[in-house]
Order: sequence, then C-alpha cells, then structure tokens
Amino acid sequence: MTQAGYKQFCPLAMAAEMLCSRWTMVLLRELVAGTTRFNDLRRGVPKMSPTLLSQRLKELEADGIIERRALKSEAGVYEYHLTESGRDLRQVIEAMGFWGQRWVEARQSLKNLDPSLLMWDMRRNLNPLPLPDRRTVIQFLYPELPLSKRFWWLVVEPHGEVDLCWSDPGFDVDLYVSSDLRTMTSIWMGLTTVAKERGKVVLTGDRGLAGSMQTWLGLSPFAVEPKRVAA
Repeated sequence: MTQAGYKQFCPLAMAAEMLCSRWTMVLLRELVAGTTRFNDLRRGVPKMSPTLLSQRLKELEADGIIERRALKSEAGVYEYHLTESGRDLRQVIEAMGFWGQRWVEARQSLKNLDPSLLMWDMRRNLNPLPLPDRRTVIQFLYPELPLSKRFWWLVVEPHGEVDLCWSDPGFDVDLYVSSDLRTMTSIWMGLTTVAKERGKVVLTGDRGLAGSMQTWLGLSPFAVEPKRVAA
C-alpha cells in the first residue's frame, strides 16, 4: 500500500492499513455484491476515476483479497474475484452498511444523490418474481435532472436478467415512473414507501406493475435496518 502505515502491531491497525484507503470499502461493497468486471465496477462507483479504480484493484490483488482471472472466452478481458480472505470481509461490509443505515442521519445521506448509482443498485436488487413471464420494460424519469441523466430504462427478461439502459432500448414501455431523485432514493433506502409518496411518484401504464412496485423494486440490502437517533 502506498499510504503511510500506522506502525502498530494491533490487528485492527493492520487491517485498516489495507482496507481504509479512499474508495476501497466502497469498491469491496461492489465485489461482495458479485460484480466482477472492470466496467461494471465503474458503474457501481461512478465518481471513482478509472485510474484510481485500477490502482485499488492492483492493491487488493497484492494484499491477497482478490484475484484477477483471464476469461478464456474473451481475449484480453479479465474478471476480479474475491479470495477466501476477501469473502470473509462480507460481514465487515454488511456491518458497516447497517451501522450507517442505523446511525447516519437521513438528511446527510440524501445530500449525496446520484442517479447512476441509484439505478445501478436498482438493477442489481430488482426482484423479478412479481413481474410477468415476458420481457418487462420500466422507464424512470427524473424531471429535475439534466437531459443526459433524466431518463433510465430497466429491461427485465423472462428468465430474470435485468439490464439498465441510459438510452432508449427500443422496446415498448410497460410502466413509466416519474419522480424526483430525492424521493426515489428515499424509497430505495427504506426511509419511506411507494404508498406514502403517491403524491410525488407518478406511475403510468400497467396497473399490476404499478401496484406491485414496492415488491419488485427490491430496495437497498440495508433498508431492513431501522433508523435510530443518537442520544
């Protein structure tokens, strides 16, 4: 690691030297969630530069937390997989996430709105079970955002694969969802619900999809943790 060490034998200090450099824990969140390819990792950390992402991956590989594997089916393409020690970090990542959900004030979290990250997380956690046994297309519209970030499409195939598109995929849309980004992020984080935000979330199209949105939306894996107020 290039950062200065703590010069302590304490296991916590040693672990912090490896894990607490900028972006490392967020990158590990993506790896623990199952993301393996460089471009997909970038979508999970959209504000992280490609150069820094490459550097952090090399550091994690040097520390034995991940391993890089060449794909036989695609020349020059690699995947990044957690090693045994990397997989052992799942509980650490989850514990930090639940702590943040529990104790970090919601207003602080909602200062960091990011449509790219929100939609990528929606794609990853969407629950296809309530959806019809056919291709389902859901378009999200955030009216207050610049045109380049205003429209998003989730395309759910019959077998459950979900694609995220930031340009029109050319399929008929089954459900249009219009909301401001703050409201949709609050719903995703479990701070409120679709039903409570009916005045701010406009659903147009398939009534069945609209009625089951709270279920298929999936929500953040940390949404089950209730907020607490520090004394």
